[in-house]
Amino acid sequence: MKPGMGHNQGPTMEKGLKWRSFQWQKARDAAMPKTIPLMVVKMHVARAHALGLDYPTYAMVRKASGRDIMGLLFSSNALRVVRSDQPQMPVARGEVLSAVQGAKRLALVHAPVNAAEVVLANEGIDAADRAPKFTQSWAEMRDHLGGFITGQRLAKDQVLIIGDTAMERDWTAAAQAAGYIEAQRYFRG
Repeated sequence: MKPGMGHNQGPTMEKGLKWRSFQWQKARDAAMPKTIPLMVVKMHVARAHALGLDYPTYAMVRKASGRDIMGLLFSSNALRVVRSDQPQMPVARGEVLSAVQGAKRLALVHAPVNAAEVVLANEGIDAADRAPKFTQSWAEMRDHLGGFITGQRLAKDQVLIIGDTAMERDWTAAAQAAGYIEAQRYFRG
């Protein structure tokens, strides 16, 4: 029987809900493996290496999002591109980005740096856009970040953000991204 008009589809009021929930959790735990097969771990280690990540970071992000990382989104601060007359990142960072395989390498560029010039000056960047402004509302920041990511044909929860500031860390929640790591950790110092 379907609930009538005005019913909010809330939880059942039948007796035994706690028992059924307990049994469901017990059955789910029994169905899930306690360890990851060695071949899967080897594949994840290789994938982490292809993305330029250490395995614990990759595993943490993958576990949190439930999906593979298909894009890396760098802030211009993380790339050390902060002057409009020098849109090229330091050579060491460029080499790290050039080694990334199987993921798009994206950048959000703070003013006064021009996003198009950053793409032209750095072969390790696939696409760039302007970074959200400090004055934008949360909704505007969410729409800006989401639009850029989906415009690259990526799901938001498949993009890892690499930044340097607290504001850039906030991009993760606004964009509903897979996670955030500090630039120092990604570039290993």
